[in-house]
Amino acid sequence: MKIQAAAEDYLEAIFILSKDGNVRAVDLAAHMGFSKPTISIFLKQFRENGYVYLDSDRNIFLTDQGLEIAQNIYERHNLLANVLIAIGVDEETAYKEACKIEHNISDTTFECITRFYEKHLKGNHFKEV
Repeated sequence: MKIQAAAEDYLEAIFILSKDGNVRAVDLAAHMGFSKPTISIFLKQFRENGYVYLDSDRNIFLTDQGLEIAQNIYERHNLLANVLIAIGVDEETAYKEACKIEHNISDTTFECITRFYEKHLKGNHFKEV
Protein backbone atom coordinates (compact mmCIF):
# COMPACT_ATOMS: atom_id res chain seq x y z
CA MET A 1 0.00 0.00 0.00
CA LYS A 2 1.36 3.41 -0.99
CA ILE A 3 0.46 6.59 0.85
CA GLN A 4 1.98 10.06 0.76
CA ALA A 5 5.39 10.63 2.34
CA ALA A 6 4.00 13.07 4.93
CA ALA A 7 1.46 10.49 6.07
CA GLU A 8 4.19 7.86 6.32
CA ASP A 9 6.24 10.24 8.48
CA TYR A 10 3.30 10.81 10.83
CA LEU A 11 2.64 7.09 11.20
CA GLU A 12 6.33 6.43 11.79
CA ALA A 13 6.38 9.16 14.45
CA ILE A 14 3.38 7.62 16.23
CA PHE A 15 5.16 4.26 16.13
CA ILE A 16 8.38 5.72 17.58
CA LEU A 17 6.57 7.68 20.29
CA SER A 18 4.46 4.67 21.26
CA LYS A 19 7.63 2.83 22.29
CA ASP A 20 7.83 5.20 25.28
CA GLY A 21 4.16 4.93 26.25
CA ASN A 22 0.87 6.53 25.29
CA VAL A 23 0.84 9.01 22.43
CA ARG A 24 -1.35 12.09 22.42
CA ALA A 25 -1.77 14.79 19.78
CA VAL A 26 0.37 17.20 21.80
CA ASP A 27 3.23 14.65 21.84
CA LEU A 28 2.97 14.16 18.11
CA ALA A 29 2.88 17.93 17.52
CA ALA A 30 6.04 18.42 19.59
CA HIS A 31 7.83 15.54 17.86
CA MET A 32 6.87 16.63 14.35
CA GLY A 33 7.28 20.37 14.96
CA PHE A 34 3.74 21.20 13.84
CA SER A 35 0.82 22.87 15.56
CA LYS A 36 -1.81 20.82 17.36
CA PRO A 37 -4.51 21.93 14.84
CA THR A 38 -2.35 20.59 11.98
CA ILE A 39 -1.94 17.31 13.82
CA SER A 40 -5.69 17.16 14.45
CA ILE A 41 -6.37 17.44 10.71
CA PHE A 42 -4.01 14.56 9.95
CA LEU A 43 -5.41 12.44 12.76
CA LYS A 44 -8.95 12.92 11.45
CA GLN A 45 -7.82 11.74 8.00
CA PHE A 46 -5.93 8.81 9.53
CA ARG A 47 -9.01 7.74 11.53
CA GLU A 48 -11.19 7.98 8.42
CA ASN A 49 -8.71 5.89 6.43
CA GLY A 50 -8.34 3.26 9.14
CA TYR A 51 -4.71 3.95 10.14
CA VAL A 52 -5.26 5.08 13.75
CA TYR A 53 -7.86 5.14 16.47
CA LEU A 54 -8.17 7.13 19.67
CA ASP A 55 -9.28 5.74 23.00
CA SER A 56 -11.56 7.53 25.45
CA ASP A 57 -8.53 9.38 26.91
CA ARG A 58 -7.56 10.63 23.40
CA ASN A 59 -4.47 8.41 23.25
CA ILE A 60 -3.47 7.59 19.67
CA PHE A 61 -3.01 3.99 18.58
CA LEU A 62 -2.06 2.53 15.21
CA THR A 63 -4.45 0.04 13.64
CA ASP A 64 -2.96 -3.09 12.10
CA GLN A 65 -2.95 -1.28 8.75
CA GLY A 66 -1.25 1.82 10.23
CA LEU A 67 1.24 -0.30 12.14
CA GLU A 68 2.26 -2.18 9.00
CA ILE A 69 3.02 1.08 7.18
CA ALA A 70 4.80 2.59 10.19
CA GLN A 71 7.00 -0.46 10.75
CA ASN A 72 7.88 -0.61 7.05
CA ILE A 73 8.95 3.05 6.99
CA TYR A 74 10.79 2.69 10.32
CA GLU A 75 12.72 -0.30 8.97
CA ARG A 76 13.59 1.56 5.77
CA HIS A 77 14.67 4.66 7.69
CA ASN A 78 16.98 2.78 10.03
CA LEU A 79 18.53 0.53 7.41
CA LEU A 80 19.14 3.38 4.97
CA ALA A 81 20.62 5.58 7.71
CA ASN A 82 22.90 2.76 8.80
CA VAL A 83 24.12 2.17 5.25
CA LEU A 84 24.83 5.90 4.85
CA ILE A 85 26.72 5.96 8.16
CA ALA A 86 28.71 2.89 7.08
CA ILE A 87 29.88 4.67 3.93
CA GLY A 88 31.02 7.71 5.90
CA VAL A 89 28.03 10.06 6.15
CA ASP A 90 27.81 11.70 9.57
CA GLU A 91 25.00 10.37 11.75
CA GLU A 92 22.81 13.49 11.80
CA THR A 93 22.95 13.89 8.03
CA ALA A 94 22.43 10.17 7.49
CA TYR A 95 19.16 10.13 9.46
CA LYS A 96 17.86 13.30 7.79
CA GLU A 97 18.67 12.06 4.30
CA ALA A 98 17.43 8.53 4.98
CA CYS A 99 14.05 10.13 5.72
CA LYS A 100 14.04 11.65 2.24
CA ILE A 101 15.26 8.50 0.51
CA GLU A 102 12.90 6.08 2.25
CA HIS A 103 9.87 7.53 0.47
CA ASN A 104 11.36 7.66 -3.00
CA ILE A 105 12.95 4.30 -3.69
CA SER A 106 11.13 1.29 -5.04
CA ASP A 107 10.61 -1.90 -3.07
CA THR A 108 13.01 -3.61 -5.47
CA THR A 109 15.78 -1.10 -4.78
CA PHE A 110 15.19 -1.34 -1.04
CA GLU A 111 15.40 -5.14 -1.25
CA CYS A 112 18.75 -4.83 -3.07
CA ILE A 113 20.07 -2.43 -0.44
CA THR A 114 18.86 -4.81 2.28
CA ARG A 115 20.68 -7.73 0.66
CA PHE A 116 23.85 -5.63 0.40
CA TYR A 117 23.51 -4.64 4.04
CA GLU A 118 22.98 -8.25 5.13
CA LYS A 119 25.97 -9.45 3.14
CA HIS A 120 28.50 -6.69 3.79
CA LEU A 121 27.48 -4.58 6.77
CA LYS A 122 25.38 -6.65 9.17
CA GLY A 123 27.08 -7.29 12.44
CA ASN A 124 28.20 -3.70 12.79
CA HIS A 125 26.29 -2.23 15.69
CA PHE A 126 24.10 0.61 14.47
CA LYS A 127 21.53 2.73 16.21
CA GLU A 128 17.83 3.04 15.64
CA VAL A 129 15.96 6.31 15.33
